[in-house]
Amino acid sequence: MPGNRFKLLPHASARRNPGMAEKQIEVGRGSLSVKSYTSKSIQELVRSTRVLVVDDDYYMRKVIRSLLQANGIKTYYDAQDGVSGLEAIITLNPDVVILDWDMPDINGAEFMRIVRSPLTFPAPAIPVIMLTGQVERETIIEAVRLGVNEFLCKPVSAKTIFERIVAIRVKPREMVRIGDYYGPAPRKLAGNIETVEPAPQPSWVA
Repeated sequence: MPGNRFKLLPHASARRNPGMAEKQIEVGRGSLSVKSYTSKSIQELVRSTRVLVVDDDYYMRKVIRSLLQANGIKTYYDAQDGVSGLEAIITLNPDVVILDWDMPDINGAEFMRIVRSPLTFPAPAIPVIMLTGQVERETIIEAVRLGVNEFLCKPVSAKTIFERIVAIRVKPREMVRIGDYYGPAPRKLAGNIETVEPAPQPSWVA
């Protein structure tokens, strides 16, 4: 998402003591003090992440896989279309989905409408990173309204994938319902969650 870049910066105490690995994560215009996470633990968290890539382009799936491996991620799944991707979420239970926005049959928008349906889909809170070659404002706005967590614009690098996974895993946003919207709490409402209705219980929960 434009303006939401993540950069690992040495904590003040870490600068005084090079052996200390505590970090501060800078998020957009503000910053998050992640005192419970060291640089090493953040890397371990990223490496332990199970990632599902949904993309109809075999070459792009191969590229993403190599970039995930460059970040030390060993558990990787892929799906060549939206239907396979939806099935993989249910059967494989990944931590993060990287979703191509431009696919035949079920495209990214339709995929998100299905996933972010808490009364009908069994894993509506799965974090989704949108992968797209489009940077048009209308596309980004549509993706946000459909509950995408983060964005990756092509061409993709190992660094940007790392940043987006850190954003999701270190400081996950609460899932909320606002009218017809179900998804991660909009960042502009992050400090005002009391205005947001709680998400409904899925139908399969007794």
